[in-house]
Amino acid sequence: MKPIVAFGEILGRISMPGFRRFAQSMPGSVEVEFAGAEANVLSSLAPLGKSTSYVTALPANEIGDACLASLRGRGVGLDRVVRRSDSRLGLYFVEKGANQRGGLVVYDREGSALATTPSSTYRWSEVLSDAGWLHLTGITPALSALAAEANLEAARTAMQLGIPVSCDLNHRSKLWRWDSSLSPQDLAAREMNRVLPHVTHLIAGREDAASMLGIRPRGTSMSGDTPNRKTTLDVMTQLAARFPRLQAIAMTHRQGISAHHHLWGGSLYTVATQEDHWAPTDAEGRYAPYEITQIVDRIGGGDAFSAGLIFAWNTPDLANPEQAVRFATAASCLAHSIEGDTNGVTLEEIEALMAGSTGGRVRR
Repeated sequence: MKPIVAFGEILGRISMPGFRRFAQSMPGSVEVEFAGAEANVLSSLAPLGKSTSYVTALPANEIGDACLASLRGRGVGLDRVVRRSDSRLGLYFVEKGANQRGGLVVYDREGSALATTPSSTYRWSEVLSDAGWLHLTGITPALSALAAEANLEAARTAMQLGIPVSCDLNHRSKLWRWDSSLSPQDLAAREMNRVLPHVTHLIAGREDAASMLGIRPRGTSMSGDTPNRKTTLDVMTQLAARFPRLQAIAMTHRQGISAHHHLWGGSLYTVATQEDHWAPTDAEGRYAPYEITQIVDRIGGGDAFSAGLIFAWNTPDLANPEQAVRFATAASCLAHSIEGDTNGVTLEEIEALMAGSTGGRVRR
């Protein structure tokens, strides 16, 4: 089995206990783990039986060692990790939302190991010579010029080698500050328009497409997060027209009722057939999103969706579009029940939810 390769930054996630705010928790005890969009994807895929390889840069110190031990415990392949003695681990701080108060993330990533490592250090031709898939996100190029160039070179090399490339746009409005001559939005647009011509499978929320690429539904002033098939399909077809190498385009659909109560679903558009599939659906085949009424942790839900799609696209029994989006949506729904960024659910649990088991009964 050829490995699924991902490139990006893993960080220290520093979470406030329970639903406490920063000022309530610090100084004091906080919760620390290691997480990052691309690492989250591989950490979901490895326990499901997929061979993985993580490309990143970490400090050559005890903190980097602890990070590697955490990833190794999840079964992620680490042979391509670069260690640097003159660098630091990026951090992000998390407050969980509650009721009508949304969550909050504060980044501390400047000068991190990945942000300061040149592309040539990774030796992309060698790294990707035996790869079966490459996964990227729109977070990595938001960190620095060096990270953006490495991300682009990875995509270019994969295209030259005929390797499928997935990309989750993952717009982060607090990043994209490394070129002062451009606004963050213009910088994001410039860099993602360089990367996406090399991508075959795109995961892009409607807001991501608007913020990063200027692609919006035509002929409507609709706003908000209520999913609409017509406007979603319009955005997907515009993306396919701009980036002809795309084979599939997927979106998650999150409707927030409160911080703890969301409706969750997904859609997948196949460019060759111009067909879109939505999940979950009711007995009549109509879109009927999962109702998640007690969210444990919403961070990483989109990464679980990406991992579910990549797993399905690389599993013959799940590769058809209808099954792929059903699998990915069920996997990412369950991720909301797991503390932390990584989706720690099993294949059996995902399949049970796909089959309609939503009662949360204790297995004895």
